[in-house]
Amino acid sequence: MSEEIGQFEQRKREHLALALDERHQAIQSGQFDAIVLEHDALPAFNLSEVRLDQSCLGRSLKTPFFVPGMTAGHADAVALNQVLAEACASRGWVLGVGSQRRQLNQKDAVDQWSQLREKNPSLVLLSNLGITQLADASIESIFSLVESLDSQALVVHFNALQEALQPEGTPNFKGSLEALKELSAALKSRGTALVLKETGCGFSEKTLFRLVDQLGDGISAVDVSGLGGTHWGRIEGSRAGHMTQEISETFANWGVSTVASVRNAVSVKKQSGLSFEIWASGGVRTGLDAAKLISIGADRVGFAKPALVAAMQGRQALHQWMEKIEKELQIAAFCSGNITMQQLGGKK
Repeated sequence: MSEEIGQFEQRKREHLALALDERHQAIQSGQFDAIVLEHDALPAFNLSEVRLDQSCLGRSLKTPFFVPGMTAGHADAVALNQVLAEACASRGWVLGVGSQRRQLNQKDAVDQWSQLREKNPSLVLLSNLGITQLADASIESIFSLVESLDSQALVVHFNALQEALQPEGTPNFKGSLEALKELSAALKSRGTALVLKETGCGFSEKTLFRLVDQLGDGISAVDVSGLGGTHWGRIEGSRAGHMTQEISETFANWGVSTVASVRNAVSVKKQSGLSFEIWASGGVRTGLDAAKLISIGADRVGFAKPALVAAMQGRQALHQWMEKIEKELQIAAFCSGNITMQQLGGKK
């Protein structure tokens, strides 16, 4: 194994371990308490009649949930992704994989993905690549990431703060919007969805307007991934130490909250007249949190750290946790008088 590959794998392992550390969570900034679902003391239906099904990128799924891309690029990720994939496939959740950056230059990294798809043929899978990699990668090489997973969409993640603080970071965003526009057109011509995702710092209206102005209907979904959960600025500060750690403490609460980001996306979607899906992740911890986000306009809700913690405890623990989340959402809908997710979101 080359030194470069070894350093890459070590970084990914460090990311995984540090993401579990509560010091790197920005839960107090999530603003979920600002949303209150009104209690309905007399629902007109039975709890068992509440339906969680929701469409996703043109497909109907049993739940409105997804697990965002978290881990890839090292050997330990293979087994973990298999556990997540099996559970997501059986329960109707969507699964994103971690960054496939390494795969652009190391072809043997493809092997794990073929097994993931073969064992879970019905699973909605999302490929993943950082926006700073777009400028140096060809369209064909990027599309090969999608092909290796037979995925339904490519997620392009934005992580400006993380890149700025990461010792090995590449905070080179100049020209990234132009590269994204070219990629969007290519994906659209091939019938592959494009999902734009932040990584814990959320989206402002200003940024979203820039994106929809340039990409238009090339955007299939936006995962706001707002401030409120794992904070990658804190993680990279812990990895780097010294002055970078002090700087990361300055930016420990940097970002747009998940709640504010969803509202920004709803506003931009309405004003632009586009029909992209709004996905909400970032500090979501319960089915009630999910219900709140759906009530303000989210179409799909993602759980990262809680899913990771459950998956690391094994298949049974993961299924039990997922069942709990689904039940919490069902009860929240029932007790607020909503029989479907569409009704909960104020849609007919």
